[in-house]
Amino acid sequence: MTLALLFPGQGSQYVGMASTLADREAAAAEVLAVADDTLGFSLSGLMRDGPDDELTATRNAQPALLTHSVAALRVLGDRGGTPAFAAGHSLGEFSAHVAAGTIRLEDALRAVRLRGELMFDAGQSRPGTMAALLGLDDQSVQDVCDEVTSGICVPANFNSAGQVVVSGDVAGVEEAMILAKEAGAKRAIQLNVSGAFHSPLMEPAAEGLRAFLDGIEFADPAFPVISNATATPVTTGADARELLVRQLTSPVRWAESVGVMTEAGVDRFIEVGAGKVLSALNRRNAKGTPSIPLGEPDDFNALEN
Repeated sequence: MTLALLFPGQGSQYVGMASTLADREAAAAEVLAVADDTLGFSLSGLMRDGPDDELTATRNAQPALLTHSVAALRVLGDRGGTPAFAAGHSLGEFSAHVAAGTIRLEDALRAVRLRGELMFDAGQSRPGTMAALLGLDDQSVQDVCDEVTSGICVPANFNSAGQVVVSGDVAGVEEAMILAKEAGAKRAIQLNVSGAFHSPLMEPAAEGLRAFLDGIEFADPAFPVISNATATPVTTGADARELLVRQLTSPVRWAESVGVMTEAGVDRFIEVGAGKVLSALNRRNAKGTPSIPLGEPDDFNALEN
């Protein structure tokens, strides 16, 4: 059996996340304690009790999701087998690199906390938004973005066939939603986000993140991590550092990333952390390949099957 680990990104957070896992598993509780100590406030309390609007804030959601993923990873241990690959959706790419030993948990926590703050600040200084376009293929979405004349709009997340998210300034994205409907999109849904993530509007955030990452140590990953920006395996710490910065202004090539892993022989995916978003996407991205979400204690029973 050839295993790949998947790590969720922003949007999968929920009040109560990792709490039951930490109550039952000492390894998970230890990760939450490290997060609290590293960040200097009770992230674990926010994860447990909310409020939801505070947990959902980008600066909090990102370290919360990383913490839950690593907590679940520590509980998983070697029960799933040795991974051949790991990949994470946007923020989740940091979790994947913690799993691969590329970066220390403490450094990753500080990085994603800062990343969330920088992304929010970039959204405040240059307001933007995002929209999910459903029912168009990738090229049609690119064509829609190319036709926009009122502002900036670019593909931001190639999540699965027929599900692509676009990003840009408000006028550009609103025009893209209209053009997408005219091009045959089934739906065009504006998302509740604080900025135009994975677009050129995030360049100030990328510069700030680069300055931070340049100051921390990166090792070569123990197993390849598929880059969001390139959909190719990352095998050196130097490349990991560069690509974690580049992904802030590049589209998340998620469907392609999963395809790279299945073509390389992966026949089992484990989604490690909050929610089941990536497992649901795999119904299209990796048809017929088992995808097991592991975030709550009872989920681990699936490993025995």
